[in-house]
Amino acid sequence: MSNENNFEKRLSTLEQIVADIQRKIAGCSTYNNWLEKVGCISDEEAFLQALEYGKYFRYSDRPTDEINEQL
Repeated sequence: MSNENNFEKRLSTLEQIVADIQRKIAGCSTYNNWLEKVGCISDEEAFLQALEYGKYFRYSDRPTDEINEQL
């Protein structure tokens, strides 16, 4: 295959990739705030449980004596 044919093939591939990216960008939501996308939390107990899981995860890699000081 000549250099020109190789170049044309590579250019065609790049054009297709750019077109795919443009389609994906056009399909993205227009939400500026993640909370608008997710919506409100109607189950307070589940929210509090999620907070506890988050706290546990944040402290999971710390030494236990440091965790006890933080809590």
